[in-house]
Amino acid sequence: MPLAPSAISPHRRRLLASLNQVRGVGPALEKRLAKVGIITIEDALYTLPLRYEDRREIRKIAQLRDGCREIFHATILAAGEVASPRSRRRLFEVIVGDGSGKIVLKWFHYRKEWMLRRFPIGRTLAVSGEVKRFGAIREIHHPDIEFLGGAGGDDALLAQNPIVPIYPLTEGVHQKMMRKIWATLVDSYADLCHSNIPAEFSRQRGLLPLHQALRQLHLPDPGPNWAGVEAALALARRSLVYDEFFFLELGLALRRSGIVMEQGLEFTVTHRFTKPLAHLLPFRLTAAQRRVLGEIKNDLMSSQPMHRLIQGDVGSGKTIVALMAALVAIENDTQVAVVAPTEILAEQHYLQFHRWMEALGLTVVYLTGTLSQRERRDILQRLRSGEAQMVVGTHAILQEDVEFRRLGLGIIDEQHRFGVRQRGVLRKKGEHPHMLVMTATPIPRTLAMTVYGDLALSVIDELPPGRMPIKTRVVAENSRNRVYDFIRREVASGRQAYVIYPLVEESDKSELADATAGARALKEEIFPDLRVGLLHGRLHPEEKELVMASFKAHALDILVATTVVEVGVDVPNATVIVIEHAERFGLSQLHQMRGRVGRGEHPSHCFLMRSFTCSEDAQKRLAVMEGTTDGFRIAEADLEIRGPGEFLGTKQSGLAEFRVANLLRDGRILEEAREDAFRLAADPDFLQHEKFPALRQTLLERWGSRLELAHIA
Repeated sequence: MPLAPSAISPHRRRLLASLNQVRGVGPALEKRLAKVGIITIEDALYTLPLRYEDRREIRKIAQLRDGCREIFHATILAAGEVASPRSRRRLFEVIVGDGSGKIVLKWFHYRKEWMLRRFPIGRTLAVSGEVKRFGAIREIHHPDIEFLGGAGGDDALLAQNPIVPIYPLTEGVHQKMMRKIWATLVDSYADLCHSNIPAEFSRQRGLLPLHQALRQLHLPDPGPNWAGVEAALALARRSLVYDEFFFLELGLALRRSGIVMEQGLEFTVTHRFTKPLAHLLPFRLTAAQRRVLGEIKNDLMSSQPMHRLIQGDVGSGKTIVALMAALVAIENDTQVAVVAPTEILAEQHYLQFHRWMEALGLTVVYLTGTLSQRERRDILQRLRSGEAQMVVGTHAILQEDVEFRRLGLGIIDEQHRFGVRQRGVLRKKGEHPHMLVMTATPIPRTLAMTVYGDLALSVIDELPPGRMPIKTRVVAENSRNRVYDFIRREVASGRQAYVIYPLVEESDKSELADATAGARALKEEIFPDLRVGLLHGRLHPEEKELVMASFKAHALDILVATTVVEVGVDVPNATVIVIEHAERFGLSQLHQMRGRVGRGEHPSHCFLMRSFTCSEDAQKRLAVMEGTTDGFRIAEADLEIRGPGEFLGTKQSGLAEFRVANLLRDGRILEEAREDAFRLAADPDFLQHEKFPALRQTLLERWGSRLELAHIA
């Protein structure tokens, strides 16, 4: 029975209402909150406090500890604008005291007239912030302030509950205002929040109902001591995290079972093309490649569509495994579509595939958005007629007018840059074709469970034999000549080198060195006696292939390139790679580029050239690269530094940012939620109308369109 979407429930409709429904939220405040993504009442309920302060722990000024976040009551003794002794900038100072001592409160960003009105001498404050000491003077910068006593000053909320939530702020919104509005929100709307998770799961995992968890996090129960408060907050947060993970995993489980229920193309393995390819290859497949290929062949011979992810580090040989899978599909008189996220990556695959395909008498075409209308029409006709057995390209393959005679296999590379929807679009271009997804970005387990939760996983965990470890060093600008001397020695020993630049040509907006100027300088000034070539994305495909062929044939000693070498270039004789402005690249990109060397029998070296102006995050990234060549360790570090959103490019991939859950911190809860969600999805009663209607409704409201759940039977 289909899981069909129904109308939005009345409770949900109220939660999706605009914030102007809430008392105290006028047009100006509504606009300010919208700037930070708080648009609906539900958005506001899920905007949780950053931390909490126990205002029962009030200290005297004389008892305040340097370097600690403290809370105290004091009276304003003086207030006004002053000049900073260390610079010419102006700042606003308020001196407060409580009889035991004095302390200075400072603001570096302020409006003078407003501050003078806000801090009249004699007013009593509750102050919290980090105490800093400069010689004999103690200061707090940009403290949190509550006004005590006087008309409108006594904070009723503080009187009711000494556990004070501290919210993330935006310009023009203050803590006291946030707390009053959020208290109103919670009282009026929290009880409308229901997740409808089965009671047995809630009992088993010890979870709070959704509305109770939200209430606890916004208006915590003070309890007898702080340890009890922390335990109650942890339980409430855990309940929200489980709730978020559970519905995503339930959606992924239903996608997976829906795919399993479909009737797929049942292939037979004839070895008509795979055996000749194995003889053509200049190497033997590794045991890991053979194992993964066996898993793929079993899927292809099944009556259900394959949905499998191949994960393998740089240089592990995913592309050849994918090509072998493609040849099985072609042996069964079907076509193959290979989709990559960028033209560079698509082109690399095309250049690799067409060489082997043509040797086998097969036709592969290349389709991107930059082709002329005439070229495009010709390619589309060849796909419709079946004359072309394979198409390699970008998102252009997903466009509506691209039709196949009979699509049997879709291969998507670097899947985390695509969304579930794009996979669905490709699947609909055939009758339940098999799908193979590849990534060279090793993804930590918790992240793989959210991004690839509906896919079976194969890992190529072995590099081809004879690979040498790569020594990596971060090098400052003043050591450049030593790097050039090293390249010269390697070339003299018969080896070759890459020099990578971030740009093709110099840009007015950037100070980065560019590949064109770099190649010219290396050729004319630094290595005039060596053969230097240039490779970048703006060259025509035939020109690129010619340059790469020259480098591979050792007709060039040094190849200057942009990130076009990130994938696909395999030159075992290249033993040195120099990456200019290495701080400008992400970790996975640096790891991919470093993987261009270390492919032969000679020791290899990677030099990461960094500028003198290098951010703290960039220094962390470079230190990780220097410390390990393990792709999983690098991926985990990348995730820690950038967070899941940027690591995956989730805004592009269509995976939502979690409101409360954190994939790094909450891996254990994710595993629990996944286990429960997959158990429920396997229950044949789940999709029947008599049971779980509210749960199905919640799932559809949260993930239906995003995970294409409406079609699941």
